[in-house]
Amino acid sequence: MSSPRIILFTGKGGVGKTTSAAGTAALAAARGERTLVLSTDAAHSLADAFGVPIGAEPTPVAENLSVHQVDAQRRFERSWGDIQGYLMSVLDAAGVDPITAEELTVIPGAEEVLALLELRTHALSGSWDVIIVDCAPTAETLRLLALPEALNWYMTRVFGVQRRVVKALRPVLSRATGVPMPEDSVFEAVERLHRDLEEVQSILTEKEASVRLVLTPEAVVVAEARRSLTTLSLYGYRVDGVIANRVFPSGGADEWRDSWVSAQRSVLAEVRQSFVDLPIWLSSYQPGEPVGVEALAAFAEAAYAGADPLATPAAEGPMTISRTDEGAVLKIALPFAEKKDVDLARHGDELVVTVGSYRRLLALPTALARHTVTGARVGSGSLQVKFRIDTDAAPGAPAADREERS
Repeated sequence: MSSPRIILFTGKGGVGKTTSAAGTAALAAARGERTLVLSTDAAHSLADAFGVPIGAEPTPVAENLSVHQVDAQRRFERSWGDIQGYLMSVLDAAGVDPITAEELTVIPGAEEVLALLELRTHALSGSWDVIIVDCAPTAETLRLLALPEALNWYMTRVFGVQRRVVKALRPVLSRATGVPMPEDSVFEAVERLHRDLEEVQSILTEKEASVRLVLTPEAVVVAEARRSLTTLSLYGYRVDGVIANRVFPSGGADEWRDSWVSAQRSVLAEVRQSFVDLPIWLSSYQPGEPVGVEALAAFAEAAYAGADPLATPAAEGPMTISRTDEGAVLKIALPFAEKKDVDLARHGDELVVTVGSYRRLLALPTALARHTVTGARVGSGSLQVKFRIDTDAAPGAPAADREERS
Protein backbone atom coordinates (compact mmCIF):
# COMPACT_ATOMS: atom_id res chain seq x y z
CA MET A 1 0.00 0.00 0.00
CA SER A 2 1.53 3.32 -1.07
CA SER A 3 1.56 6.25 1.31
CA PRO A 4 -0.77 9.17 0.55
CA ARG A 5 0.59 12.57 -0.43
CA ILE A 6 0.22 14.72 2.70
CA ILE A 7 0.45 18.53 2.68
CA LEU A 8 0.12 20.64 5.82
CA PHE A 9 -0.81 24.31 5.39
CA THR A 10 0.22 26.75 8.08
CA GLY A 11 0.85 30.45 8.52
CA LYS A 12 0.04 33.42 10.68
CA GLY A 13 -3.64 33.76 11.58
CA GLY A 14 -5.73 35.46 8.92
CA VAL A 15 -3.42 34.95 5.92
CA GLY A 16 -5.79 32.61 4.07
CA LYS A 17 -4.36 29.19 4.88
CA THR A 18 -7.82 27.58 5.11
CA THR A 19 -8.72 28.90 1.64
CA SER A 20 -5.35 27.74 0.28
CA ALA A 21 -5.73 24.27 1.84
CA ALA A 22 -9.32 23.86 0.68
CA GLY A 23 -8.49 25.09 -2.84
CA THR A 24 -5.56 22.69 -3.17
CA ALA A 25 -7.80 19.83 -2.02
CA ALA A 26 -10.44 20.80 -4.59
CA LEU A 27 -7.81 20.75 -7.36
CA ALA A 28 -6.54 17.34 -6.25
CA ALA A 29 -10.05 15.90 -6.29
CA ALA A 30 -10.69 17.35 -9.76
CA ARG A 31 -7.64 15.38 -10.96
CA GLY A 32 -9.29 12.18 -9.77
CA GLU A 33 -7.31 11.80 -6.53
CA ARG A 34 -9.22 10.46 -3.55
CA THR A 35 -8.79 13.52 -1.38
CA LEU A 36 -9.43 14.30 2.27
CA VAL A 37 -9.03 17.77 3.77
CA LEU A 38 -8.65 17.71 7.55
CA SER A 39 -8.64 20.57 10.03
CA THR A 40 -6.40 20.72 13.13
CA ASP A 41 -7.45 24.33 13.76
CA ALA A 42 -9.88 24.72 16.66
CA ALA A 43 -11.59 27.50 14.66
CA HIS A 44 -12.81 24.85 12.17
CA SER A 45 -13.27 27.18 9.18
CA LEU A 46 -13.50 24.43 6.56
CA ALA A 47 -17.29 24.27 6.75
CA ASP A 48 -17.42 28.01 6.02
CA ALA A 49 -14.95 27.67 3.14
CA PHE A 50 -16.94 24.91 1.43
CA GLY A 51 -20.28 26.46 2.36
CA VAL A 52 -21.77 23.16 3.56
CA PRO A 53 -22.38 21.53 6.96
CA ILE A 54 -19.52 19.21 7.96
CA GLY A 55 -20.03 16.25 10.29
CA ALA A 56 -17.80 14.49 12.80
CA GLU A 57 -16.84 11.89 10.17
CA PRO A 58 -15.38 12.56 6.70
CA THR A 59 -18.17 14.33 4.80
CA PRO A 60 -18.27 14.11 0.97
CA VAL A 61 -18.59 17.59 -0.56
CA ALA A 62 -17.78 16.70 -4.19
CA GLU A 63 -16.63 13.75 -6.27
CA ASN A 64 -13.38 12.37 -4.76
CA LEU A 65 -13.42 15.09 -2.06
CA SER A 66 -14.29 14.72 1.63
CA VAL A 67 -13.88 17.09 4.57
CA HIS A 68 -13.24 16.11 8.18
CA GLN A 69 -13.44 18.37 11.21
CA VAL A 70 -12.39 16.17 14.11
CA ASP A 71 -14.85 15.54 16.93
CA ALA A 72 -12.34 16.52 19.61
CA GLN A 73 -14.52 15.41 22.53
CA ARG A 74 -15.01 11.88 21.25
CA ARG A 75 -11.34 11.50 20.27
CA PHE A 76 -10.32 13.00 23.62
CA GLU A 77 -12.29 10.40 25.56
CA ARG A 78 -10.77 7.60 23.50
CA SER A 79 -7.13 8.74 23.77
CA TRP A 80 -7.01 10.61 27.07
CA GLY A 81 -9.87 9.13 29.10
CA ASP A 82 -7.83 6.81 31.35
CA ILE A 83 -5.19 9.45 32.00
CA GLN A 84 -7.80 12.12 32.71
CA GLY A 85 -9.63 9.78 35.09
CA TYR A 86 -6.49 9.27 37.15
CA LEU A 87 -5.66 12.99 37.23
CA MET A 88 -9.19 13.77 38.38
CA SER A 89 -8.88 11.23 41.21
CA VAL A 90 -5.70 12.98 42.37
CA LEU A 91 -7.42 16.38 42.33
CA ASP A 92 -10.42 14.87 44.13
CA ALA A 93 -8.11 13.64 46.89
CA ALA A 94 -6.76 17.18 47.11
CA GLY A 95 -10.29 18.55 47.62
CA VAL A 96 -10.86 20.05 44.15
CA ASP A 97 -14.50 19.97 43.05
CA PRO A 98 -15.27 17.63 40.10
CA ILE A 99 -16.18 20.35 37.57
CA THR A 100 -12.97 22.31 38.20
CA ALA A 101 -10.97 19.06 38.17
CA GLU A 102 -12.36 18.14 34.74
CA GLU A 103 -11.41 21.55 33.36
CA LEU A 104 -7.90 21.31 34.83
CA THR A 105 -7.26 17.90 33.26
CA VAL A 106 -7.96 18.99 29.69
CA ILE A 107 -4.51 19.46 28.16
CA PRO A 108 -3.86 22.75 26.32
CA GLY A 109 -3.99 22.24 22.56
CA ALA A 110 -5.84 18.94 22.99
CA GLU A 111 -7.93 19.43 19.85
CA GLU A 112 -4.86 19.91 17.68
CA VAL A 113 -3.13 16.88 19.21
CA LEU A 114 -6.16 14.69 18.67
CA ALA A 115 -6.52 15.90 15.09
CA LEU A 116 -2.95 14.71 14.49
CA LEU A 117 -3.93 11.29 15.81
CA GLU A 118 -6.88 11.33 13.42
CA LEU A 119 -4.45 12.18 10.60
CA ARG A 120 -2.46 9.07 11.50
CA THR A 121 -5.61 6.94 11.24
CA HIS A 122 -6.47 8.33 7.82
CA ALA A 123 -2.89 8.04 6.53
CA LEU A 124 -2.76 4.35 7.43
CA SER A 125 -6.27 3.52 6.21
CA GLY A 126 -5.43 3.26 2.50
CA SER A 127 -8.63 5.19 1.70
CA TRP A 128 -6.96 8.37 0.45
CA ASP A 129 -4.46 9.34 -2.25
CA VAL A 130 -4.08 12.89 -0.92
CA ILE A 131 -4.57 14.30 2.58
CA ILE A 132 -4.57 18.08 2.99
CA VAL A 133 -4.29 19.45 6.53
CA ASP A 134 -5.51 22.92 7.48
CA CYS A 135 -3.31 23.58 10.52
CA ALA A 136 -3.66 25.98 13.40
CA PRO A 137 -1.74 29.30 13.22
CA THR A 138 2.03 28.99 13.09
CA ALA A 139 3.00 29.10 16.77
CA GLU A 140 0.48 26.41 17.72
CA THR A 141 1.52 24.26 14.75
CA LEU A 142 5.20 24.43 15.68
CA ARG A 143 4.50 23.44 19.28
CA LEU A 144 2.31 20.63 18.03
CA LEU A 145 4.89 19.23 15.61
CA ALA A 146 7.55 19.32 18.35
CA LEU A 147 5.35 17.35 20.76
CA PRO A 148 6.18 13.77 19.63
CA GLU A 149 9.89 14.31 20.19
CA ALA A 150 9.34 16.05 23.54
CA LEU A 151 7.19 13.16 24.75
CA ASN A 152 9.80 10.72 23.50
CA TRP A 153 12.39 12.35 25.78
CA TYR A 154 10.14 11.81 28.80
CA MET A 155 9.28 8.24 27.81
CA THR A 156 12.89 7.11 27.34
CA ARG A 157 14.33 8.75 30.47
CA VAL A 158 11.63 8.91 33.10
CA PHE A 159 8.58 6.85 32.29
CA GLY A 160 9.98 3.32 32.59
CA VAL A 161 11.61 3.98 35.95
CA GLN A 162 8.53 5.79 37.22
CA ARG A 163 6.28 2.90 36.25
CA ARG A 164 8.47 0.29 37.94
CA VAL A 165 8.72 2.32 41.16
CA VAL A 166 4.99 2.96 41.35
CA LYS A 167 4.18 -0.68 40.64
CA ALA A 168 6.53 -1.90 43.39
CA LEU A 169 5.57 0.68 46.01
CA ARG A 170 1.95 1.53 45.12
CA PRO A 171 0.38 0.64 48.52
CA VAL A 172 3.15 2.37 50.49
CA LEU A 173 3.10 5.50 48.34
CA SER A 174 -0.68 5.76 48.47
CA ARG A 175 -0.69 5.58 52.29
CA ALA A 176 2.25 7.96 52.64
CA THR A 177 0.96 10.65 50.29
CA GLY A 178 -2.78 10.20 50.61
CA VAL A 179 -2.96 10.36 46.83
CA PRO A 180 -4.03 7.40 44.67
CA MET A 181 -1.22 5.93 42.56
CA PRO A 182 -1.86 5.30 38.85
CA GLU A 183 -2.96 1.83 37.79
CA ASP A 184 -1.41 -0.04 34.87
CA SER A 185 -4.21 1.18 32.59
CA VAL A 186 -2.96 4.76 33.04
CA PHE A 187 0.61 3.83 32.12
CA GLU A 188 -0.67 1.85 29.15
CA ALA A 189 -2.69 4.85 27.96
CA VAL A 190 0.42 7.06 28.13
CA GLU A 191 2.43 4.46 26.21
CA ARG A 192 -0.31 4.18 23.60
CA LEU A 193 -0.44 7.96 23.16
CA HIS A 194 3.36 8.04 22.82
CA ARG A 195 3.38 5.29 20.19
CA ASP A 196 0.66 7.01 18.19
CA LEU A 197 2.36 10.41 18.26
CA GLU A 198 5.69 8.82 17.35
CA GLU A 199 4.01 7.25 14.34
CA VAL A 200 2.52 10.63 13.40
CA GLN A 201 5.99 12.15 13.37
CA SER A 202 7.28 9.29 11.24
CA ILE A 203 4.48 9.79 8.72
CA LEU A 204 5.00 13.55 8.53
CA THR A 205 8.76 13.32 7.99
CA GLU A 206 8.53 10.85 5.11
CA LYS A 207 9.23 12.10 1.59
CA GLU A 208 5.52 12.03 0.67
CA ALA A 209 4.74 14.64 3.34
CA SER A 210 5.52 18.35 3.38
CA VAL A 211 4.51 21.68 4.88
CA ARG A 212 3.37 24.65 2.79
CA LEU A 213 3.74 28.16 4.21
CA VAL A 214 0.96 30.67 3.55
CA LEU A 215 1.61 34.40 3.95
CA THR A 216 0.50 37.85 2.88
CA PRO A 217 2.95 40.49 1.58
CA GLU A 218 3.46 42.19 4.94
CA ALA A 219 6.85 42.50 6.63
CA VAL A 220 5.74 41.08 9.99
CA VAL A 221 4.06 38.09 8.31
CA VAL A 222 7.11 37.33 6.16
CA ALA A 223 9.38 37.53 9.23
CA GLU A 224 7.24 34.90 10.97
CA ALA A 225 7.28 32.69 7.88
CA ARG A 226 11.08 32.84 7.84
CA ARG A 227 11.25 31.75 11.48
CA SER A 228 8.76 28.98 10.75
CA LEU A 229 10.94 27.62 7.95
CA THR A 230 13.93 27.47 10.30
CA THR A 231 12.00 25.72 13.07
CA LEU A 232 10.23 23.25 10.78
CA SER A 233 13.60 22.30 9.28
CA LEU A 234 15.05 21.88 12.78
CA TYR A 235 12.41 19.25 13.56
CA GLY A 236 12.89 17.43 10.26
CA TYR A 237 9.82 18.59 8.33
CA ARG A 238 10.11 19.43 4.63
CA VAL A 239 8.76 22.78 3.44
CA ASP A 240 7.86 22.54 -0.25
CA GLY A 241 6.64 26.02 -1.16
CA VAL A 242 5.15 29.38 -0.22
CA ILE A 243 1.75 30.80 -1.15
CA ALA A 244 1.55 34.61 -1.07
CA ASN A 245 -2.08 35.66 -0.78
CA ARG A 246 -3.89 38.97 -1.32
CA VAL A 247 -1.43 40.45 -3.79
CA PHE A 248 -2.74 43.69 -5.34
CA PRO A 249 -2.59 43.62 -9.15
CA SER A 250 -0.47 46.38 -10.69
CA GLY A 251 -1.95 49.22 -12.72
CA GLY A 252 -3.94 50.75 -9.91
CA ALA A 253 -6.75 53.15 -10.59
CA ASP A 254 -6.04 55.42 -7.63
CA GLU A 255 -3.23 56.65 -5.40
CA TRP A 256 -4.31 54.53 -2.42
CA ARG A 257 -4.05 51.26 -4.33
CA ASP A 258 -0.83 52.35 -6.02
CA SER A 259 0.75 52.81 -2.59
CA TRP A 260 -0.26 49.26 -1.62
CA VAL A 261 1.10 47.85 -4.87
CA SER A 262 4.41 49.61 -4.25
CA ALA A 263 4.65 48.41 -0.63
CA GLN A 264 3.77 44.85 -1.58
CA ARG A 265 6.26 44.85 -4.44
CA SER A 266 9.03 45.59 -1.95
CA VAL A 267 7.92 42.84 0.44
CA LEU A 268 7.51 40.31 -2.38
CA ALA A 269 11.09 41.00 -3.46
CA GLU A 270 12.13 40.08 0.09
CA VAL A 271 10.00 36.92 -0.11
CA ARG A 272 11.78 35.84 -3.29
CA GLN A 273 15.17 36.47 -1.72
CA SER A 274 14.23 34.73 1.53
CA PHE A 275 12.75 31.60 -0.02
CA VAL A 276 14.99 31.43 -3.07
CA ASP A 277 15.11 27.62 -3.13
CA LEU A 278 11.34 27.19 -2.88
CA PRO A 279 8.53 27.70 -5.39
CA ILE A 280 6.51 30.83 -4.62
CA TRP A 281 2.92 31.02 -5.78
CA LEU A 282 1.03 34.31 -5.89
CA SER A 283 -2.69 34.82 -5.44
CA SER A 284 -4.26 38.13 -6.40
CA TYR A 285 -6.50 40.02 -4.02
CA GLN A 286 -9.98 38.61 -4.61
CA PRO A 287 -13.07 40.83 -5.00
CA GLY A 288 -14.89 38.38 -2.75
CA GLU A 289 -14.09 35.42 -0.54
CA PRO A 290 -14.06 32.14 -2.52
CA VAL A 291 -16.71 29.82 -1.07
CA GLY A 292 -17.66 26.41 -2.43
CA VAL A 293 -15.74 23.72 -4.31
CA GLU A 294 -15.74 25.44 -7.73
CA ALA A 295 -14.67 28.85 -6.39
CA LEU A 296 -11.95 27.28 -4.25
CA ALA A 297 -10.62 25.23 -7.16
CA ALA A 298 -10.54 28.36 -9.36
CA PHE A 299 -8.67 30.25 -6.62
CA ALA A 300 -6.03 27.51 -6.33
CA GLU A 301 -5.71 27.02 -10.10
CA ALA A 302 -4.95 30.73 -10.54
CA ALA A 303 -2.44 30.69 -7.65
CA TYR A 304 -0.47 27.65 -8.86
CA ALA A 305 -0.51 28.99 -12.43
CA GLY A 306 0.02 25.62 -14.10
CA ALA A 307 2.43 24.20 -11.51
CA ASP A 308 1.68 20.79 -10.02
CA PRO A 309 0.19 21.45 -6.55
CA LEU A 310 0.85 17.84 -5.52
CA ALA A 311 4.48 17.55 -6.66
CA THR A 312 6.52 15.51 -4.19
CA PRO A 313 9.27 17.53 -2.48
CA ALA A 314 12.93 16.73 -3.04
CA ALA A 315 13.92 13.34 -1.61
CA GLU A 316 16.68 14.88 0.51
CA GLY A 317 15.26 15.91 3.86
CA PRO A 318 16.40 18.67 6.23
CA MET A 319 19.04 16.38 7.79
CA THR A 320 21.77 14.54 5.87
CA ILE A 321 24.98 12.68 6.74
CA SER A 322 27.98 12.52 4.43
CA ARG A 323 31.16 10.51 4.91
CA THR A 324 34.61 12.11 4.95
CA ASP A 325 38.12 10.70 5.22
CA GLU A 326 38.24 11.68 8.91
CA GLY A 327 34.70 10.63 9.84
CA ALA A 328 31.45 12.31 8.82
CA VAL A 329 29.56 15.59 8.55
CA LEU A 330 26.01 15.94 9.83
CA LYS A 331 24.14 18.72 8.05
CA ILE A 332 20.88 20.15 9.41
CA ALA A 333 19.06 22.70 7.27
CA LEU A 334 18.44 25.86 9.32
CA PRO A 335 17.44 28.57 6.84
CA PHE A 336 17.87 32.12 8.20
CA ALA A 337 19.45 30.95 11.45
CA GLU A 338 22.43 33.01 12.58
CA LYS A 339 25.41 31.76 14.53
CA LYS A 340 24.45 33.77 17.61
CA ASP A 341 21.02 32.08 17.72
CA VAL A 342 22.33 28.49 17.57
CA ASP A 343 23.70 26.49 20.47
CA LEU A 344 25.01 22.93 20.12
CA ALA A 345 25.86 20.46 22.87
CA ARG A 346 26.37 16.73 23.03
CA HIS A 347 25.18 14.52 25.85
CA GLY A 348 26.06 10.88 25.32
CA ASP A 349 24.45 9.66 22.12
CA GLU A 350 22.42 12.83 21.59
CA LEU A 351 22.97 16.24 20.10
CA VAL A 352 21.09 19.10 21.73
CA VAL A 353 20.42 21.74 19.08
CA THR A 354 18.88 25.02 20.24
CA VAL A 355 17.72 27.67 17.79
CA GLY A 356 16.24 30.70 19.54
CA SER A 357 13.56 29.38 21.89
CA TYR A 358 13.23 25.98 20.18
CA ARG A 359 15.28 22.97 21.21
CA ARG A 360 15.64 19.57 19.61
CA LEU A 361 17.18 16.49 21.20
CA LEU A 362 18.58 14.62 18.25
CA ALA A 363 19.41 10.94 18.79
CA LEU A 364 22.56 10.24 16.81
CA PRO A 365 22.47 7.38 14.31
CA THR A 366 24.44 4.32 15.38
CA ALA A 367 27.06 5.15 12.75
CA LEU A 368 27.86 8.40 14.58
CA ALA A 369 27.44 7.32 18.20
CA ARG A 370 31.13 6.31 18.49
CA HIS A 371 32.36 9.47 16.76
CA THR A 372 33.65 12.58 18.50
CA VAL A 373 32.38 16.06 17.61
CA THR A 374 35.36 18.05 16.35
CA GLY A 375 33.64 21.26 15.29
CA ALA A 376 30.50 22.94 14.04
CA ARG A 377 29.61 25.92 11.91
CA VAL A 378 26.49 27.78 10.89
CA GLY A 379 26.45 29.08 7.33
CA SER A 380 24.75 28.82 3.95
CA GLY A 381 21.43 28.07 5.62
CA SER A 382 22.56 25.05 7.60
CA LEU A 383 24.28 23.78 10.72
CA GLN A 384 27.21 21.50 9.86
CA VAL A 385 28.62 19.29 12.59
CA LYS A 386 31.94 17.52 11.99
CA PHE A 387 32.60 14.10 13.53
CA ARG A 388 35.87 12.17 13.83
CA ILE A 389 36.02 8.43 14.34
CA ASP A 390 36.75 7.77 18.02
CA THR A 391 39.39 5.07 17.86
CA ASP A 392 39.65 4.94 21.66
CA ALA A 393 36.05 3.83 22.16
CA ALA A 394 35.41 0.12 22.30
CA PRO A 395 33.05 -1.22 19.63
CA GLY A 396 29.48 -0.79 20.80
CA ALA A 397 30.51 1.19 23.87
CA PRO A 398 27.97 3.81 24.91
CA ALA A 399 28.93 7.46 24.77
CA ALA A 400 26.88 8.38 27.83
CA ASP A 401 29.86 9.73 29.74
CA ARG A 402 30.90 12.19 27.04
CA GLU A 403 29.71 15.77 27.03
CA GLU A 404 30.81 18.18 24.33
CA ARG A 405 29.75 21.69 23.48
CA SER A 406 30.34 23.73 20.34
